[in-house]
Amino acid sequence: MKSLIEKLVTISSPSGREHAIREVIAGEIKPYVDEMKIDPLGNLVALKKGKSGRKLLFDGHMDEIGVVVTHVDSKGFLRVDSIGGLSPYMLLGSRLVFDTGASGVVDVEGETIKDLKETMKSLDYDHIFVDIGATDKEDAEKKAPVGTFGTYDSTFVDLGKRLVSKSMDDRIACAIMIQVLKELEKPEDDVYFVFAVQEEVGIVGASVAAFDIMPDMAVAIDVTAGPDTPKSFKRMGFNLGGGPTIKIKDRGSISSSRVVSRLKEVAEKRDIPTQYEVLIFGGTDASGYQMTGRGIASGTVSIPCRYVHSPHEMVDYDDVLNAVRLLKALAEEGVE
Repeated sequence: MKSLIEKLVTISSPSGREHAIREVIAGEIKPYVDEMKIDPLGNLVALKKGKSGRKLLFDGHMDEIGVVVTHVDSKGFLRVDSIGGLSPYMLLGSRLVFDTGASGVVDVEGETIKDLKETMKSLDYDHIFVDIGATDKEDAEKKAPVGTFGTYDSTFVDLGKRLVSKSMDDRIACAIMIQVLKELEKPEDDVYFVFAVQEEVGIVGASVAAFDIMPDMAVAIDVTAGPDTPKSFKRMGFNLGGGPTIKIKDRGSISSSRVVSRLKEVAEKRDIPTQYEVLIFGGTDASGYQMTGRGIASGTVSIPCRYVHSPHEMVDYDDVLNAVRLLKALAEEGVE
């Protein structure tokens, strides 16, 4: 499965520009699904038919955080704005790749040492720039004009038990769902796999994906910030390698008790290690499904992840494999 993960995370597809990753995912899942479509917003929706008449939905968002070019100055330096929750501190010193093929390095402006120190205390997008090696404004506009989208330019690293790359959020969920589809032979319910767009800018894809499905249960698969590094968030207690987490709540939603109970029941029956997650910030596509139509019982299975929204997000491979086991088991057991 590592080769699949590497294939997905190295593709550049920020929110609103998911066509590249969608094409690859569609090619991966086509032999394993009964139906597949792309909705008007760009969500990729696949169906694996069951026998019960009930409907189970799995969701993983395809998009990733990124930037968009907002201005090109006279010397050819780019100004950018964020697409999703991308801190300018995370960008400093990183490489970016743009959808035109241009590459660049991010740095910060400062005319004096005092000026630079003050800027770094409260860094924002007004004080960073991207150098794409352009010689002047005209050269830069040929390579990356205003409106060009970009993402981190970083590589996949296999550390054995731990995997590192950009866009584990949320390509790791896409890889998990693809693997479930490849292994799932006899689902109890009709299982819908939604590879959603624009989660990073406001749960956009999930908010519309289920209107024509209205499943009996929806489970979002996402990453969750790993609190197990030195002096990290002390009010959370899950760890990399402890198993996928069953979310209780985050800032965006409270998981359905029915979904939490069912996931825990299936995990215990199949002896799959899991952890409980109470996230003190953030949110997932689960909130979009909760508010779809008349409402859908929704929850989240998360992969603990260190350094979320950085160029080097880290996950534990065992957590990934156990998430595949958990979701496959739920599909085989059914929502009830």
